[in-house]
Amino acid sequence: MTEPLENQTNSQPETETPQYSLWQMIMYALKLGAIGFGGPVALVGYMHRDLVEDKQWISESDYSEGLALSQLAPGPLAAQLAIYLGYVHYRILGATLVGIAFVVPSFLMVVALGWAYTRYEGIPWMQAVFYGVGSSVIGIIAYSAYRLTTKSIGKDWLLWAIYLVAAAVTIITESEEVLLFLAAGILVWLVKAPPKQWWRGKKLSSFTVLPLIPLFAAAPAAGSGTLWNIMIFFSKAGAFVFGSGLAIVPFLYGGVVKEFGWLNTQQFLDAVAVAMITPGPVVITTGFIGYLVAGFPGACVAALATFLPCYLFTIIPAPYFKKYGKRPDIAAFVDGVTSAAIGAITGAVIVLGRRSLIDIPTVLIAVVTLAILFKFKKKVPEPAIVLAAAVIGLVLKSS
Repeated sequence: MTEPLENQTNSQPETETPQYSLWQMIMYALKLGAIGFGGPVALVGYMHRDLVEDKQWISESDYSEGLALSQLAPGPLAAQLAIYLGYVHYRILGATLVGIAFVVPSFLMVVALGWAYTRYEGIPWMQAVFYGVGSSVIGIIAYSAYRLTTKSIGKDWLLWAIYLVAAAVTIITESEEVLLFLAAGILVWLVKAPPKQWWRGKKLSSFTVLPLIPLFAAAPAAGSGTLWNIMIFFSKAGAFVFGSGLAIVPFLYGGVVKEFGWLNTQQFLDAVAVAMITPGPVVITTGFIGYLVAGFPGACVAALATFLPCYLFTIIPAPYFKKYGKRPDIAAFVDGVTSAAIGAITGAVIVLGRRSLIDIPTVLIAVVTLAILFKFKKKVPEPAIVLAAAVIGLVLKSS
C-alpha cells in the first residue's frame, strides 16, 4: 500500500547538509547590501544568480518557496527573501544575522547622505546622478526579469498565462496585488494537484501570514513624542505595504508629507532619489526620512520599525514552508505564486521605465546597459555600470 502523503513528506530529511557556512552567507548578504543596485527586482535576480546558479548554496525549490512567501507577506520583497534564504539552513539565527547584514550597509549610506543633506541644505547634484543611474537601473532590472522569466516559467502554458496577466495588471494599475498572487497559487493548485478531500483533520495544507496583520493594526495611537510617532507610522508602513520596496512610496508620501508634515514634497522626492542611487533595499529610504525628521535616533527607529514586521512575517510562517513545501499541492501553489510574482516584476520594469526614461539620453543609457549585460553577462559588474551611468548623468546635466 502506498504510504500516506503526509508520512512521505515527514519521512524526508528536513534539509540537506549546507554547502556553506553561516559566516559565508552573512558575508554574501553584507556584500549584496553594499553593492547590489537596481532595487528589489534586480536584488532578487542577483540572489538567484549567485546563490542558486553559481554557488549552488540554495536549491531552486527553496528559492521559489522564499520568493512566494516574500510576495505573499507584506513588506520589502528583497529583504524578506534574504531573510528566508538565511533561514533555509540556519533557521532563526541565520535569518536574523543575514537580514541585519543585508540592511546595514545601505542604512549607513543613507544616514551619511542624510547628514550631508541637512548640513549643506539639499543635494542638487543628486538629481543629475539619478538622471543617469535611474536609466541604467531600468536596464539592470529588465535583465534580471528576463533571467527570472526564462529560468522559472519554462513551457507551461498555465504559468505563462498567469505570468502575462500579472504583468498586465501591474502595468495597468502600477501596483502589485497580493490577491492576484493568492489567486494564481490557488488556480495552479486546483489544476495540477486538486485536493482529494477538503479536510484533513489537523493536517491542513493551506497557510497564510495575513492573519498576523491585525497584530500591527491594533498598535496604539501615536503619542506626542516624535520618535514614538515615527515608530508607529513606519511599523504600519512595513506591515501593510505589499510587493516591491517601491510600493511603499505612495504610503510614505501620504504620511510623511500630507499627514505629519515632516517633509515638504521636494525633500520627499530627494529621499526617494537617495534610495534609488544607493545599493540595497529601496525601503531604506525610511532611514533617510527618519534622519531628516529626528537625526540619527530617528533614522534608527524608522529603519527598525520598517523592517521588524517583514522579519516576523518571514520567520513565523517559514517552518511551514520548509515542512510542507515539497508536497504536490503546496508545490503547485508555490509555482502559481512564483509565476505571478515574476510577471509583476516584469510589469514593474515597464512602470519604472515610463518614469525614468524621459528622453533620448535616458533611453540610450538603459539600452546600452541592457546590451552590456547580455553581451558580457558576469564579466562586467553592475556597480561599475551604475557608476559609469552616474558620471554620464553629471556630465549631461552640467553641460
